[in-house]
Amino acid sequence: MYPLIKQCHRVSRSSLSYYSYLIDHCFSLKSLSFARIAHAQLIKVGLNRHTFLGNRCLDLYSQLGNVNDVLKVFDDISSKNIVSWNICLKGLLRFDNLSLARSVFDDMPERDVVSWNSMISGFASRGYFNCALETFWEMQKLGVRPSEFTLSILMSLVFGVRQGKEIHASVVRSGLGALNVVLGNSLIDMYGKFSSLDYALGVFLTMEELDVISWNSLISACCKSGYPELALDKFCIMRSLGYSPDEFSVSAVITSCLNLRNLEKGKQIFALCVKVGFLCNTIISSATIDLFSKCNRLEDSVRLFDEQDQWDSAVCNSMISSYAWCGFGEDGLRLFVLTLKKDIRPTEFTLSSVLHSTSILKLEQGTQFHSLAVKSGLELDAIVSSSLVEMYSKFGFIDCSMRIFNNMIVRDLIAWNTMIMGLTHNGRVIEALQTFKELLRRGLPPDRITLAGVLLACSFGGFISEGMTIFLSMEESYGVKPSNEHYACFVDFLCQAGRLDEAVFVAESMPYEPVSLIWESILHACLIHGDLKLSERIAERLMELEPQSSLPYLVLTRLFEIRGQWEGVVRVKKAMKRGRVEKVIGCSWIGVKNQVHTFKADQLQHHRGKEIYLVLRLLNWEMEDKGYLQ
Repeated sequence: MYPLIKQCHRVSRSSLSYYSYLIDHCFSLKSLSFARIAHAQLIKVGLNRHTFLGNRCLDLYSQLGNVNDVLKVFDDISSKNIVSWNICLKGLLRFDNLSLARSVFDDMPERDVVSWNSMISGFASRGYFNCALETFWEMQKLGVRPSEFTLSILMSLVFGVRQGKEIHASVVRSGLGALNVVLGNSLIDMYGKFSSLDYALGVFLTMEELDVISWNSLISACCKSGYPELALDKFCIMRSLGYSPDEFSVSAVITSCLNLRNLEKGKQIFALCVKVGFLCNTIISSATIDLFSKCNRLEDSVRLFDEQDQWDSAVCNSMISSYAWCGFGEDGLRLFVLTLKKDIRPTEFTLSSVLHSTSILKLEQGTQFHSLAVKSGLELDAIVSSSLVEMYSKFGFIDCSMRIFNNMIVRDLIAWNTMIMGLTHNGRVIEALQTFKELLRRGLPPDRITLAGVLLACSFGGFISEGMTIFLSMEESYGVKPSNEHYACFVDFLCQAGRLDEAVFVAESMPYEPVSLIWESILHACLIHGDLKLSERIAERLMELEPQSSLPYLVLTRLFEIRGQWEGVVRVKKAMKRGRVEKVIGCSWIGVKNQVHTFKADQLQHHRGKEIYLVLRLLNWEMEDKGYLQ
């Protein structure tokens, strides 16, 4: 490096080409110390103020230096052009100094599409999606024509079909719609994300040029929109038209088979993979392992995993997830330990799968994996953080969940949903509703899971009028059609208000068959209000839906007992015996060290029961002494 500098200095101190070549060499070496030496030479010969060389040096520090280096070089350039401003802006955004980047952006004497793209991308990458969209609309008002890159960024930002249609309109106005295959594919993918298959198909049919990615995006859109059979049909059409499927095409089709739980069709696709040589592809192997496990063929998943010549994070993640799905969390943890021994670096998906396994095991293991996430630098990743929030909330450590959630740099909708559900299930319903309001304030449109969590919070907290208002405005305000989980909460509101006839009317007029949970909610309300006639009617419906459920028999027995109608009690018990319905026995358990102790409601005596009841007596005396028991 040093001889090169001397050579350049000897040839000509003012030669732009030599100093430009010197900066190129610094880029290739990726060395900050050499960059500073080259910069010192420019200052020495007075070329640091030259616009072209100053811009090149600015770009060098934007990639290798720090904020102070960038600002120093930028200030030294005497005649700044639009390129100077854009490089400085990109550098500040790369160093995560968003506020200073915004100031530079506001001070720019002129802005081109690159300037606007940088600012939009900067906001988007840090989770300020509203700011990114507002910047785009401001750009539109000022008449700056968006580029392909602008529109691609925006399509990854939108959180609703309405916004997506507005971006689609901008694509059409730009004249790039039917001609640009990349934008067309992005539009298909965007509409697929929102389950708007009709619009995705519309874009696909108007595209003048198609490629394999176009077909992949359409197949994926069919799958995400809940039409897995249509995805299989499109795959067949794609092949008949001469397009060769790649690993992503086949992966999407296998996912469709998974959604259909169609193991036979999945095996056919897997046979095709073997035929065309995709078997060694980890994307295909991962999808097939998922398919087998979700179709209750864990042994096939294990066999395929064992046949892999080489492990990688994707295949191991699928196998760990498969173990967790099938209830073999400990096997998943053992596999995870093996991956660490083989130096396979855990990814965000690995830790997420493992944390799901720990949620059915012990808190101590969960905290260990939390520490591993911190050491791996993945603690702030949205997927890992959401899994940590879920894990701690399941164990009842909701304050830990909130700390992790509040420290997240980028919060996607999954993170918000996890936090709302965690607060709700831990009885912090007011905070759950406040979190929902904060979500709306930030401009993130809720989905069906968000609204299910909010309605559940209203149900648990007894906020009946507020819950009814949210339910009745779901489709109009948020574009979400109520499903069984939402109707279950609405029926519960009516039951809490004592409006049982209305609850029954809502259940019977639903656009699809109500799940048993809805009838159970009404049946519980009938028991509270002592409505025997309605109880018999609802119990009959529930017996048809859940023949082995003991709830309708128990509720009827209790109501007959209250009224002293003992012949009714005998009749119900005989019917229960004829149907071979077993009474559900309550059960609880606690983990102490490495042993899980189980307690059943019908259990007369537990192992070490004397010690347990001795401790209970001591606790009772303590509570009486403190005045907690009257």
